Amino acid sequence: KGAVKKLKREVLALHYATHDARLGVLPRLLAFLAIAYALSPLDLIPDFIPVLGLVDDVLILGALLFVAIRLIPHEVMEDARRRAEREPLRLHKNWGMAIVFFAMWDALLLALVWWL
Repeated sequence: KGAVKKLKREVLALHYATHDARLGVLPRLLAFLAIAYALSPLDLIPDFIPVLGLVDDVLILGALLFVAIRLIPHEVMEDARRRAEREPLRLHKNWGMAIVFFAMWDALLLALVWWL
């Protein structure tokens, strides 16, 4: 339970870090990708498949977070973590963003099918 809470806090800190002007393009893009994967209702392997459904989330999200956080300057990430502690994010239903997520995953899957 504590690990899940920490993961949520890190994703929120990553969100706040993307709004920092000191952040470069590559770390910002990786952070957006990690946040999108964390919030997306779609998975590469559905969660109802025993073990594998959750393992892919842990591995993929963990790798994305690890790389994104390593590329973000330490000061930026620390400021973002402090802000995440002070200002917890309240998520509201946003159908526009849901459409963007579905379109993004559709485009990714279409590109993958086309490429293969």
